[in-house]
Amino acid sequence: MEQNFFKRYPFIKDAIGIVIFILCVTIGTIFINTFIFRSFSVIGPSMEKTLYTGDRLIVNRIPVTIAQLKNKTYIPERGQVIVFKNPQYSAGINSDEYIVKRVIGLPGERVTIKDGHYVVYNSQNPEGFNPDDTNNGEPGSPTSGSVDVIVPSGEIFVSGDHRQGSYSYDSRNGLGTIPLYDVVGPVGVRIFPFDKIRTF
Repeated sequence: MEQNFFKRYPFIKDAIGIVIFILCVTIGTIFINTFIFRSFSVIGPSMEKTLYTGDRLIVNRIPVTIAQLKNKTYIPERGQVIVFKNPQYSAGINSDEYIVKRVIGLPGERVTIKDGHYVVYNSQNPEGFNPDDTNNGEPGSPTSGSVDVIVPSGEIFVSGDHRQGSYSYDSRNGLGTIPLYDVVGPVGVRIFPFDKIRTF
């Protein structure tokens, strides 16, 4: 009686099993990174004293996925720390492809700097308000520079938390406002260093 093909060539069965396993892991990883969460490392001082170089972050993709399923544009909440694709990124040039900043201004709002802090004007607050008042004391540094801009439709105004001098390259000083389609999602948790794990 002729033996089963895979019994005669067990190494082929093992090889097929390994290939299937690798494909499943690859597809699963792509699915998770696209629709559920992504992991990023912080580089640079722009978000101190909230985040530091070497911090490992988990970015929540679920709100973005839900908005897309509803055929809507995801708009992060003011004060959230988000990761977004650098609209000025160019391969081969020394720039970061993804950036982490805090949301200050939403579409249609006017953003200015006065007396060392941001002031945001909108229809609900025609006299203006400090967007950092609800961030549990973050950021800790005063805001330097000068800006007076109306955030275009479909974009947001972002800022680092280290706002003195040129520590943070953000919407104040050359980065410009960020298209909503470039937003990866809000930072959910810092998972490293292990003694500084926290949610956002």
